[in-house]
Order: sequence, then structure tokens, then C-alpha cells
Amino acid sequence: MARITKEDLIEVLAKKVCCSKKEAVDCLNTLLDEIKSSLAKGSDVVLTGFGTFSVSHRKARIGRNPQTGASIKIAAKKVPKFKSGKGLKDAVK
Repeated sequence: MARITKEDLIEVLAKKVCCSKKEAVDCLNTLLDEIKSSLAKGSDVVLTGFGTFSVSHRKARIGRNPQTGASIKIAAKKVPKFKSGKGLKDAVK
């Protein structure tokens, strides 16, 4: 199974938009930084037809250490979540 890396995305972006690789790197990094900062502020990022990035809250809970079986406290935390949109789901079918 093939994998696409950030470098692959930069090359495709540079070719399709007819710009330099440096400009493509700046463009992709800006997009990713904006998604990160919006999520850090608690805002959802909606890309119509692609999907929605949001922040999910996980409650604190008691877990078990698999090596010793001892109970451990797992702190509450925020985690990023992605829900794919209809356009993406249809493209993958």
C-alpha cells in the first residue's frame, strides 16, 4: 500500500499551481498552522466536501498498567478529531 508524505504533497502542489517548491512549502505550512491554531482555540475547521477537524474532550479515567496490573489515573485531555465529509467518502468508495 502506497503512502503520501508531506514532501509528495508539496511536489504535487508546486506542479499543479505552477509555483516554486518554496512557495508550495510556505502555502502548505500556513494551511497546517492555521488548522492547528484554530483547534487550539477550540474552533472547528470545516472544509466542505472534505471533512471537519474538531477537538474532542476525553474524561479522566482509571486505567491498568499492562505489565503490573496496577491501577493508574489517566488525566482528562483534549484530542484532535477528524470526521470525513460526503465528498471524501464518495471518492474513497
